[in-house]
This record gives sequence, structure tokens and C-alpha cells, in this order.
Amino acid sequence: MRVTSKGQVTIPRDLRELAGIELNSEVIFSVENGKLVISPKNGKREIEDRHRLDRFMATLKRLEGTGDQNIDAEALMSMTRDR
Repeated sequence: MRVTSKGQVTIPRDLRELAGIELNSEVIFSVENGKLVISPKNGKREIEDRHRLDRFMATLKRLEGTGDQNIDAEALMSMTRDR
């Protein structure tokens, strides 16, 4: 596959279908372990990551204000260190 002077390449149809990249959709470029990775912007992985982050943020929101404000950082570290 050749890169044009504008930095463009054509992604073969079978690879686009495998990756879930649809016509006129947006993609995300990232570098993972020294390799260029192209994935659909609203792909399954990104949607799952977003749901996981949303659940995590909801859990943090539920926990907000539930800690004991009288425990200092050193006491807290001591409790968690000795487990």
C-alpha cells in the first residue's frame, strides 16, 4: 500500500468491514506498541469504554462525601498498608 503525497492511503474494503469502519464515518488514529492503529470513532470498543467510564463516574459520585473526614492521610495509609 502506498502513501500519497498528501499522506493518504486507501483502506481495502474487506479490512474496513472487519474493523467496522463504514462509508463516511470518522476514525481515530492511535499509536500502540509502535504501530499505527485506526479504529472507528464510535466503534464497539469506544462505546464499551464510554459505558465503563460512565459506571465508574457514577460509583464515584455515590461515594462522594461518605469518607471519614477525621482520618488523616498517614492513618489511612497505615490502615491500607497493613492488609
